[in-house]
Formats: sequence, structure tokens, C-alpha cells
Amino acid sequence: MLTEHSRFNGHGAGPAEKRSWAKSLPVLAQDLIDAGLGQVEVLVEYQLPLTSRRVDAVLAGVDPRTGDDSYLVVELKQWSYATAYEDSDTLVAVEHVPGPRLHPGVQVEDYCHYLTDFLGIFGRGAKPLRGAAYLHNAVDRDVADLLDRPATEQSRIFTKQRRGQWLDHLRSRFAPDSGAGAGDRFLTSTVRPSRHLLAYAAAELKERSHFTLLDEQRVAYELVMHAVERARTGNHKRAVVVAGGPGSGKSVIALSVLGELARRNRTVLHATGSRSFTQTLRRYAGRGSTRLQSLFKYFNSFMSAEPNDVEVLICDEAHRIRETSVNRFTPKDRRTAARSQIEELFAAARVPVFLLDEHQVVKPGELGNIEVISAYAEKLGLEVEVVSLHDQFRCGGSEAYEQWVLDLLGLDGGEPSVWTGDGRFDVRVVDSPNELETYLAERQGAEGTARMSAGYCWSWSDPRPDGTLVPDVTVGGWARPWNVRSERSVGDAPGSAFWATDPNGFGQVGCVYTAQGFEYDWSGVIIGPDLVARDGKLVTRRGESKDTAFRSRKAVSDEEADRLIRNTYKVLLTRGLRGTVIYATDPETRDHLRRLVRVERAPETRYEPDGDR
Repeated sequence: MLTEHSRFNGHGAGPAEKRSWAKSLPVLAQDLIDAGLGQVEVLVEYQLPLTSRRVDAVLAGVDPRTGDDSYLVVELKQWSYATAYEDSDTLVAVEHVPGPRLHPGVQVEDYCHYLTDFLGIFGRGAKPLRGAAYLHNAVDRDVADLLDRPATEQSRIFTKQRRGQWLDHLRSRFAPDSGAGAGDRFLTSTVRPSRHLLAYAAAELKERSHFTLLDEQRVAYELVMHAVERARTGNHKRAVVVAGGPGSGKSVIALSVLGELARRNRTVLHATGSRSFTQTLRRYAGRGSTRLQSLFKYFNSFMSAEPNDVEVLICDEAHRIRETSVNRFTPKDRRTAARSQIEELFAAARVPVFLLDEHQVVKPGELGNIEVISAYAEKLGLEVEVVSLHDQFRCGGSEAYEQWVLDLLGLDGGEPSVWTGDGRFDVRVVDSPNELETYLAERQGAEGTARMSAGYCWSWSDPRPDGTLVPDVTVGGWARPWNVRSERSVGDAPGSAFWATDPNGFGQVGCVYTAQGFEYDWSGVIIGPDLVARDGKLVTRRGESKDTAFRSRKAVSDEEADRLIRNTYKVLLTRGLRGTVIYATDPETRDHLRRLVRVERAPETRYEPDGDR
């Protein structure tokens, strides 16, 4: 049943996961029966709201003292032997498991915090949510380091040796009554809206905002903090690479590390290769503070930096690292002495941190990927930790949608599949750009943020002498301008860096360079004639692109142009938090997409405003 449920929800279940269910769930069931709690409701593989992360089990029942609903989040571990990872109290080394893992007490505590933040039933006056990790194969001496960490009511740890205490703990939380009602109320609770990255960024840098990092996100954060301490005490460099798809939390990790180190008065900088992203962070996160604004740099800001000038350099959107920092404004004497950009970034900090998505390389000359970064670290003789983020926090937490996009575009070796919906993310194909814009306009403002974007298949004119924008993006009788090309506003239209975040950005069509790195609730994507369906497959047409970089086949091969065009649409199709509306200018492509999107519309997820907490 669990396997079928997983397949229905789009993420599937691998052999290891099935083995875990077979070995752990019967143990939990027997413990509940032996504790006299056979009527407690067990919510197995509960998917956290607005993410793809699943919790092993949430127990729902009746509090034996008050008669109120009672809940316990349970993380089940089959580990037999685990120790602290390099003396860390948050990371552990598990026998026969490669790489560090998150301390199970920290893991389940984070789940509790996340659920408390997002579920309406844990609003004001509600009893706190409890959590426990159950290492049902371990004895105390083999996990002694894990037991040394002080426990809270949300991070208790029980072992096989402490089974009696575990049963007593269950009895203290639940009466031997039916938990069906509590389970229903948990499953039908209202869900609070996800916080946008920029709202979080401002709070994170000015005060601890307690955005909850989950599992691999928390591992990545702790690895960076751990590397900083090791580099300080051991006087040596260490690199960390964090790889993940869109919406996996890379930038949230980056800002969490930046905020914490800045509060500790450590020398730390954040850098990107995106003018839009960096300027927006300066505007929102650094508002009112030149010191905070100065934390945000560009990748080409380190050409003359001294070795180990800063303790930590956070390279966000590191897939945009280029071959060199040289551009047309670089003085001649500095051109001749220029190093590779990746060499400059490695040299600038004791702990360089790279956060990237290999499917977001959209411009010729961008080369940031795990292989290149790891090879350079190896050349320098540096230790490098690689963390892969698998969870999805954008696109309604829908891993299935992200995989559908990869398969649609042929980026992950899979074949296109039919999207039938997963109850988490809204996908629609429309018949005209008017229909696309109308749908988004109805949701802009009242229901959140909405933007239109398109492939680069139309000319991009300068503003007219009277200060108005030219409606270059034309489809039949419909015409809209591109976003403003320069940093300055044109009339009510914001400068290019703020198209995705300023409410007046709605009405202009964004390109990949202004959309990349940002998110909005509702995304409308116009697929231009550079990507069309022929004989049931999507093919690229570089000649339809207006990107001047594609003019020379000597500089950009057909194979590279094909990959960059597909990556461009991958970026555009994965900006939405709640839904994506797609229009293709080519009729055959629209028919192809309609065959691949067949959804019976279900009621939308209910949200409540933060003020009702």
C-alpha cells in the first residue's frame, strides 16, 4: 500500500525505502500494541506541507491527562552503530553509510518546528508538538555520542535497550482511546503560506528568523559551520559544495549561514554571478544598512583579493561561475594577469562554499558544476564535502512536477510523461497569451505574486524617446514589452534587477536572466519558436533565438546551444510556488503539451494569513 501511495504521489519508492518500511513499521506497531495503544492513529510517511520531505510517522491520539488531541512525531532509525562526526554535536557518522548524517534528535526537532510553523492546529494556545527518534536496533553503548546531546521534548532519543522507557513515554502521551478524530483534524488542518525568500532574507540578517532547515539542508548548514571552526583551529582550507534543483533550499542555506556568521562577527561574504539577484538582495536584505549591503558581491569582485581575505565566501548560484572575471571594462594590465574565476573564488576564502544546480547553466561560458569544482579542490589538495539536496520547497513541494519538467525537456534521460496532477501544484496549458495573462492577473495581488516570462525569441528594443517601453513580445494581436533592460526604472516599470519582486513588474515579460534565482506564486511561461514539438519530441531551433551568443557555431556548438535552450525553459518552468501556466506559440507544440497535461481540477489548498496564528 505504501508503495502504491508513493507511486501515486509521483516520488516512487526505492528498494532501500521498502526495506526500511518492512523492518521499522512492524516494530512501531508492536510497541503501540504492547503499550496498550492499539487505537492510536499512525500517519505513515506523512508529507510535510509545501515540501517533498516525508516524516516516518506521526502518532495521533488523546492526551491521557486532559483529553485534548495529542501528537508525537517519530523518526525511525535502523542504525546499529553511530558516533559524532568530527566532534560535532549536530552531525553523526553512521556505520556503512557514506558521509555525515544529521543527528536524529535534531532531525525530529526540526520536523516539529516546521509543522508548528505551517499547520493551523498549532496556533496560539495549542499544546506544543512533541517528537522522538527511535533507534530500535541500537544499544546505548553503540550510540553513546548521540545520547550525550541534551534532549528536549521535541528531540528525545530511545534505543532498543530503552524500550521500556519508550513504552512508558508513549503511555504518557496517549490514552488507550481512538485517535481517528485527532488524525483527521491533523490531516485537514489549514496550511499557512510559505515564506518568500526575500522576506526571510531581511529577517535572517537583522535578527534570527528561525527559518527551519530540514534534513540535507540542515546537514549542509552544519557542515559549513563545522568547516569554519575546523579551518580556524587547524589553519587549513576546506570547501563545501551544495547541489540541488530549483526550490531545494540552496539560497535559504546560503542566507542562514551568512546571517549566523555575520552575527558572530566573522568575515563572510555572499557572491553571485547574477546582477538581478545580488542587487535585489542588497535592496531587500540590506535595506537601511550599508554594512549589510556590502556583504553582497559578484563573482568577479575577487580578481585582486588577497589569499584567504575572508573566512567564508558563499558562492550562491555557482552554476553561473564563468571561465574568467575579465570583461570589456577590465583594464589591460589586469587582463594579462587574470586567473580563472574559480581560482579567484577558491583563493579568496578559507572556506569557499558553492551552491549550484547543474541544470541552470543558461549562458555560454558558464561552467559551475560539481565535477569542475571538486577537480579544482583536488588539484589544491583541499578537502571538499558535497551535499545533495533532494527535497523540493518550491512548486508546492512537488518533486513529481520537477521531474516532469526534466523529462519533458529531455534533461535527465527520462521520457516525457503525462501530468495528471499530484494535489500539490497546479499545471495548465492555455490557448493564447491573453488567456495566460488574464489567469495570472486574477491572482496577482490578492492571491500572491504572478509573473510572465518567455524564451528569448523576440527582439529587445530600447525605450522610446517618450520613456515608454516597446511591446516587442508579440503573438498575433497580443503584445507586451520585455522587462526593463537597464537598472533604472522606465515609467512605472521597475529596473531589471527588481522585475521579479516589484509589483509593477507584472505586465512586462521577464527573460531567464531576470527570473533566475527568484520565485513567485504563479508563473506564466511563453515557449517561443526556439523549442517546438516535432514527431512527439521537443527539439530546439537555435536560429529562432535572439541571443547574440548563439550566432557563431564556432563559439557555441549546436549541442551546447540545445542544452542551453532546454536549461533556459527548465529555469522558467520552475519559478512558481503554487502553479505554472504554459503557452506555446507553435500550434503543434501546444497540442503536444495538451496531451501531456491532463488534470482533473481539485479544490485548492486552503491558506490562512499569518495574522491568524
